[in-house]
Amino acid sequence: MEENKIHITRVKPGNQGLEVSRLGFGCAGLSGYYNASIPHEAGCSIIEQAFSNGITLFDTANIYGDDHDNEIMVGKALKQLPRDKIQLATKFGLFKSEEEIGVKGTPEYVRECCEASLKRLDVDYIDLYYQHHVDTSVPIEDTMGELKKLVE
Repeated sequence: MEENKIHITRVKPGNQGLEVSRLGFGCAGLSGYYNASIPHEAGCSIIEQAFSNGITLFDTANIYGDDHDNEIMVGKALKQLPRDKIQLATKFGLFKSEEEIGVKGTPEYVRECCEASLKRLDVDYIDLYYQHHVDTSVPIEDTMGELKKLVE
Protein backbone atom coordinates (compact mmCIF):
# COMPACT_ATOMS: atom_id res chain seq x y z
CA MET A 1 0.00 0.00 0.00
CA GLU A 2 1.45 3.37 -1.03
CA GLU A 3 1.71 5.99 1.67
CA ASN A 4 -0.15 9.23 0.96
CA LYS A 5 2.57 11.82 0.54
CA ILE A 6 1.64 15.46 0.87
CA HIS A 7 3.07 17.66 -1.86
CA ILE A 8 3.25 21.37 -1.12
CA THR A 9 4.19 23.53 -4.06
CA ARG A 10 6.79 26.26 -3.75
CA VAL A 11 6.50 29.94 -4.62
CA LYS A 12 8.83 32.92 -4.92
CA PRO A 13 7.44 35.90 -3.01
CA GLY A 14 9.07 38.99 -4.42
CA ASN A 15 12.05 39.14 -6.76
CA GLN A 16 14.98 38.54 -4.43
CA GLY A 17 15.25 34.80 -5.08
CA LEU A 18 13.65 33.53 -1.89
CA GLU A 19 11.60 30.39 -2.52
CA VAL A 20 9.23 29.04 0.13
CA SER A 21 6.55 26.42 0.56
CA ARG A 22 3.18 27.83 -0.52
CA LEU A 23 1.89 26.83 2.90
CA GLY A 24 3.79 28.25 5.85
CA PHE A 25 3.62 27.43 9.53
CA GLY A 26 2.78 30.23 11.94
CA CYS A 27 4.43 29.33 15.24
CA ALA A 28 2.61 31.78 17.55
CA GLY A 29 0.17 29.17 18.81
CA LEU A 30 2.98 27.03 20.19
CA SER A 31 3.80 29.57 22.90
CA GLY A 32 0.48 30.66 24.27
CA TYR A 33 -0.34 33.46 21.86
CA TYR A 34 -3.74 31.97 20.96
CA ASN A 35 -3.94 29.21 23.55
CA ALA A 36 -1.94 27.66 26.39
CA SER A 37 1.74 27.27 25.60
CA ILE A 38 3.17 23.80 25.10
CA PRO A 39 6.52 22.35 26.18
CA HIS A 40 9.47 22.96 23.86
CA GLU A 41 9.84 19.25 23.15
CA ALA A 42 6.26 19.07 21.85
CA GLY A 43 6.63 22.29 19.86
CA CYS A 44 9.84 21.05 18.25
CA SER A 45 8.11 17.79 17.36
CA ILE A 46 5.25 19.68 15.69
CA ILE A 47 7.67 21.83 13.68
CA GLU A 48 9.63 18.73 12.62
CA GLN A 49 6.38 17.02 11.54
CA ALA A 50 5.34 20.06 9.53
CA PHE A 51 8.73 20.04 7.79
CA SER A 52 8.47 16.33 7.04
CA ASN A 53 5.14 17.10 5.36
CA GLY A 54 6.70 19.68 3.03
CA ILE A 55 6.39 22.94 4.94
CA THR A 56 9.61 24.94 4.79
CA LEU A 57 8.46 28.43 5.85
CA PHE A 58 8.27 28.95 9.61
CA ASP A 59 7.06 32.28 10.99
CA THR A 60 7.61 33.61 14.51
CA ALA A 61 8.04 37.01 16.18
CA ASN A 62 9.91 38.56 19.06
CA ILE A 63 6.61 39.23 20.85
CA TYR A 64 5.35 35.62 20.87
CA GLY A 65 5.53 33.80 24.19
CA ASP A 66 6.62 34.97 27.60
CA ASP A 67 10.22 36.18 27.53
CA HIS A 68 10.42 35.61 23.75
CA ASP A 69 9.81 31.89 24.32
CA ASN A 70 8.57 31.23 20.77
CA GLU A 71 11.79 32.27 19.05
CA ILE A 72 13.77 30.15 21.52
CA MET A 73 11.57 27.11 20.77
CA VAL A 74 11.75 27.64 17.01
CA GLY A 75 15.53 27.92 17.26
CA LYS A 76 15.68 24.59 19.08
CA ALA A 77 13.53 22.95 16.42
CA LEU A 78 15.71 24.33 13.62
CA LYS A 79 18.75 22.61 15.13
CA GLN A 80 17.05 19.31 14.26
CA LEU A 81 16.36 20.28 10.63
CA PRO A 82 18.51 21.10 7.59
CA ARG A 83 18.78 24.91 7.90
CA ASP A 84 19.53 25.29 4.18
CA LYS A 85 16.08 23.84 3.40
CA ILE A 86 14.20 26.05 5.88
CA GLN A 87 12.99 29.59 5.36
CA LEU A 88 12.74 31.41 8.66
CA ALA A 89 10.60 34.51 9.12
CA THR A 90 10.44 36.64 12.22
CA LYS A 91 9.12 40.07 12.99
CA PHE A 92 9.82 43.20 15.03
CA GLY A 93 7.80 46.29 15.79
CA LEU A 94 5.75 45.35 18.82
CA PHE A 95 6.99 45.54 22.38
CA LYS A 96 5.47 44.43 25.63
CA SER A 97 6.06 45.91 29.05
CA GLU A 98 4.19 45.49 32.32
CA GLU A 99 2.16 48.59 31.49
CA GLU A 100 1.47 48.26 27.77
CA ILE A 101 1.87 46.65 24.41
CA GLY A 102 3.19 49.21 21.97
CA VAL A 103 4.59 49.77 18.52
CA LYS A 104 8.15 50.86 17.87
CA GLY A 105 9.96 51.25 14.56
CA THR A 106 13.03 53.39 15.20
CA PRO A 107 16.19 52.32 13.37
CA GLU A 108 17.86 51.57 16.71
CA TYR A 109 14.97 49.33 17.74
CA VAL A 110 14.99 47.52 14.39
CA ARG A 111 18.67 46.63 14.80
CA GLU A 112 18.32 45.78 18.50
CA CYS A 113 15.41 43.43 17.77
CA CYS A 114 17.19 41.74 14.87
CA GLU A 115 20.33 41.08 16.89
CA ALA A 116 18.25 39.73 19.80
CA SER A 117 16.20 37.50 17.48
CA LEU A 118 19.34 36.07 15.87
CA LYS A 119 20.64 35.23 19.33
CA ARG A 120 17.38 33.67 20.59
CA LEU A 121 16.92 31.68 17.39
CA ASP A 122 20.61 30.72 17.50
CA VAL A 123 21.00 31.26 13.74
CA ASP A 124 23.38 33.22 11.55
CA TYR A 125 20.66 34.70 9.35
CA ILE A 126 16.93 35.29 9.06
CA ASP A 127 15.42 34.71 5.62
CA LEU A 128 12.49 37.08 5.98
CA TYR A 129 12.60 39.83 8.60
CA TYR A 130 9.70 42.24 8.62
CA GLN A 131 7.73 44.79 10.57
CA HIS A 132 4.84 43.39 12.59
CA HIS A 133 3.03 46.72 12.92
CA VAL A 134 4.04 50.11 11.52
CA ASP A 135 5.07 52.83 13.94
CA THR A 136 3.46 55.89 12.41
CA SER A 137 5.57 58.19 14.60
CA VAL A 138 8.70 57.14 12.69
CA PRO A 139 9.10 57.92 8.98
CA ILE A 140 8.82 54.59 7.14
CA GLU A 141 11.97 55.50 5.20
CA ASP A 142 13.94 55.45 8.47
CA THR A 143 12.65 52.01 9.46
CA MET A 144 13.16 50.56 5.98
CA GLY A 145 16.57 52.20 5.74
CA GLU A 146 17.73 50.24 8.77
CA LEU A 147 16.31 47.03 7.31
CA LYS A 148 18.30 47.69 4.15
CA LYS A 149 21.46 48.12 6.22
CA LEU A 150 20.80 44.80 7.95
CA VAL A 151 20.50 43.08 4.57
CA GLU A 152 23.78 44.61 3.42
